[in-house]
Amino acid sequence: MALRLARLLPRYEYSADEAFGVDGAPGDVVAQRRDAFARLGERLRAMAPKTIEAGEALRGAVSDVDFVNAYRVPFQFRTLVEQNVPLGTLADETDGPRIRDLDGNWSYDLGGSYGVNLFGSEFYKVSIDRAVARASSLGMVLGPYHPVIVDNVERLRAVAGLDEVSFHMSGTEAVMQAVRLARYHTGRRCVVRFAGAYHGWWDGVQAGPGNPRPARDVYTLAEMSEHTLQVLASRHDIACVLVNPIQAMHPNASPPGDGSLVAGIRGAQYDKGAYADWLARLRDVCTARGIVLIFDEIFLGFRLAKGGVQEYFGVPADLVTYGKSVGGGLPVGVVCGRHDLMRRFSETRAADICFARGTFNAHPYVMTAMNEFLRHIDDPATQATWRNIDTRWDERVDAINARFDTADLPIHFVNMTSVWATCFTVPGRYHWMYQFYLRAAGIQMGWIGTGRFIFSHDLTDSDVRSISDRLLSAAESMRDDGWFWKNPALTAKAIKRQILRESLSAARGRVSSGRSAHPAKA
Repeated sequence: MALRLARLLPRYEYSADEAFGVDGAPGDVVAQRRDAFARLGERLRAMAPKTIEAGEALRGAVSDVDFVNAYRVPFQFRTLVEQNVPLGTLADETDGPRIRDLDGNWSYDLGGSYGVNLFGSEFYKVSIDRAVARASSLGMVLGPYHPVIVDNVERLRAVAGLDEVSFHMSGTEAVMQAVRLARYHTGRRCVVRFAGAYHGWWDGVQAGPGNPRPARDVYTLAEMSEHTLQVLASRHDIACVLVNPIQAMHPNASPPGDGSLVAGIRGAQYDKGAYADWLARLRDVCTARGIVLIFDEIFLGFRLAKGGVQEYFGVPADLVTYGKSVGGGLPVGVVCGRHDLMRRFSETRAADICFARGTFNAHPYVMTAMNEFLRHIDDPATQATWRNIDTRWDERVDAINARFDTADLPIHFVNMTSVWATCFTVPGRYHWMYQFYLRAAGIQMGWIGTGRFIFSHDLTDSDVRSISDRLLSAAESMRDDGWFWKNPALTAKAIKRQILRESLSAARGRVSSGRSAHPAKA
């Protein structure tokens, strides 16, 4: 259904004349916003001319760049933003938690390299340098393993508390293999995923928009739901259940991105005890029904504890996928599992196999970089960083939220340890502008903007205070420029109804009453 609706939704745009008052703001506020928008664009261009120029050279040449630029903001504002408020996409140096663009501007990196950067950029630079030196005598030989793989396997088995390991080149590949193994050993065809959860771009588990064909044999169920447990307990065709524990912050909702911040309301909440209880109950049902429980720890993994999600929530899985940080800064995917589930062939049927091979699996340089990471997490100093991890990060978030409350700003932050979501407490059509004010204040984010901040664990309290200052000053500038002006009649529901009317108008190819909806030019 979601895929069908996505294909029907027309793209339309607000003109430059109307874009600053789509919430019904009075003329003086509209003028204030228009002037602020122009000043912000000029400031960003003046700050980073080389970076922006280099990024422009990638347009139309690197498809990832075009996709990211198209979905930074709600689609109605896309062209206006792209033409007037440019953001650079290149960097040439890091220093601890900071990153430098081509013009020499240093920013705090809250993008976290999509979750890879757990221990800080300096750690990964050293890990890669050491890995190259350790593997250089063997080089890129594939087929025979580098001997360090023996140590990696033993360390991964200890971390996961499981029997066997397989190596892959990405988190998506690791999930593909885990699902294939579950189907092979259960003889069942269906996979359960939870609404909103991301498990890589493989069309076998990505249901809905983003996948050009419907995902086959996939049930998308509600997480933390009694009805879901009843479904699992009653069906006979379910091979496995996939869990991405980052969803504990926003069960049954997609990862928060500024491009989807159309009504301005973004909520998140995290209750560790409630989610642990849910996983325990899910574990019980899967055990009773012979369903393989897969923890997709590619994003969170070692961020929560040395033993990952299993240790943090106290619930064991049958198969676990790892990726991102465990590669020591290089691309990798890992599956850990029980002996009976990891076997790829039948002992009694000669041609009955579960095939999974890859040219670059267990690449020597990846294996040596991984070994640097796995040895690092065994260091007592590293293990100390996981002690009282919830308290430490909760206190940091509480302190920042107190400052926002004192300033009477409609923003607060919710965290799951070092992963934060920016929440807006009142509806509005322009909350997505926060990402641009943050960039001007020296905060670098991932392409989804303010929806998810991913902090590295090398941050000091001084760093966090500096980040807090920048988060606050950016929000205050937004308020002073009129973006938080609120129309009392404009609720989140009213905004969605307005957008529905505009969409229907655009689909019919004519202007709507009230706000116009001009079909986008090709």
